[in-house]
Amino acid sequence: MKPLKFEVLKETNDSGARLGKITLSCGTYNTPIFMPVGTKGDVKCLTNEEVHKVSNGLILANTYHLFLSPGMDLLNKVGGLKNYSKWDGAYLTDSGGFQVFSLSKTRKIEEEGVYFRHYKNGSKLFMSPEISIHMQNAIGSDIMMSFDECPPFNSSYEYMKASCERTIRWAKRGKEANLNPDHQALFGIVQGGPYEDLRQYCIDELSKLDFDGYSIGGLAVGEAQEDRIKTLNFLRDHMPKDKPRYLMGVGTPDDILYGIENGVDMFDCVEPTRIARHGVAMTSNGRVLIKNKEFEYDFGPLDPECDCEICKTYSRSYIRHLFREDEMLSLRMLSYHNLYFLKKLTDDAREAIKNDRFQEFKKEFLLKYYKRSE
Repeated sequence: MKPLKFEVLKETNDSGARLGKITLSCGTYNTPIFMPVGTKGDVKCLTNEEVHKVSNGLILANTYHLFLSPGMDLLNKVGGLKNYSKWDGAYLTDSGGFQVFSLSKTRKIEEEGVYFRHYKNGSKLFMSPEISIHMQNAIGSDIMMSFDECPPFNSSYEYMKASCERTIRWAKRGKEANLNPDHQALFGIVQGGPYEDLRQYCIDELSKLDFDGYSIGGLAVGEAQEDRIKTLNFLRDHMPKDKPRYLMGVGTPDDILYGIENGVDMFDCVEPTRIARHGVAMTSNGRVLIKNKEFEYDFGPLDPECDCEICKTYSRSYIRHLFREDEMLSLRMLSYHNLYFLKKLTDDAREAIKNDRFQEFKKEFLLKYYKRSE
C-alpha cells in the first residue's frame, strides 16, 4: 500500500508548469502548493484555525528543532505531533539535515552520521539517517524527507561528488529504517549544486530506490538567482515525471513562479512570516514596509486587491501604529496576510495552468510586483 498517490492532471505546452493532485490518508492537496513553515510545531503567531485560512492544509515541521524539543520520547508517548498540536491537516517534515549542516563550526560529518552541538546549550548531539527517520516516525508526519548533506552551492566538484554519494547512501539507509512505510511517504533529496552531471547522477540513483517523491535540495543557500533558475531548468526535464517535486526552502513570489515554470509542485519557506516580523507586507503592487511614515494617515487596506480578513478589516495606518508600538497583534496581522498572499499566488497559478495562460499570468505578476517583465 502506497502512503501517497500523485496524479498529473494537466501540463502546459509553453513551459514545464503542471497541475497535480497529491492524495494522502488525511486528505487531497492540489499542486502547485505553498506550505507554511511550522518549525517547532506551530506557524509563528497563528492558531491552527488561522493557518487553515491561509494555507491549503499542508504545513512543514522541522525535525531538527522537534528533535531538540520536545524530543522523540515525548512525541512517541503522546502519539505524534498531530495529537500534540491538534493540527487536523497534513504535516511534511524536513530531515534536519539543512539545520545540522548549517552549524559548520560545531559539527563533524562521518559516514555513520553527523556529530554536532545544541545551538543553545552546547551539549553534544548526534543525528544519523536512521535517527532522522525514526524522529519523523515519532512526529508522525504524512511526508518525510531523507537525511541528506546540504553542502554550499559553490563547493568544489570533488567535494560535491563525494557529498552526493553520501546523500545517496544515507537515503538508502533511511528508507530501510522507516518504521511506517505504509502510512508515511518518504522523499529522496536531489543534490549536486550547479553540476548537471552530479544532479543527473543523484536523480538516477535515487530513482532506483523508488521514493514516493523527490525534493530539490541545495538551492536557496546563497547562490545567485540566475544559477538557481538554470539548475531548475535542467532538472525540469530530468526528474521523474510521475512523482511530486518539492523545491525545499524557496518561497519568494518570483522564485515560486520560476519553480512552477520548471515543473515544481511543492514549496515552503520562512520568508512570509520572517519578513512580517520586520514589518514587511507582500502586496499585489510589491512589498510594503508598514512602519514608514507615508502610511501614518493611510486609512486604506494593506492590499486593496486582497480579500483576506486583515485587508477587509484594518487600515495601513492602524497596522503601522500597532507595529511602531511593538504590539504583537501587528506581527499576527502581517504574518496572516503574507501567508494568505502566497496561498492566493499558488491558487491563481493553478487556475492559470488550468486555463493555459500560466506564462501570461507570470509576466503580469512580475511586472506588477517587481516592476519587471522577467
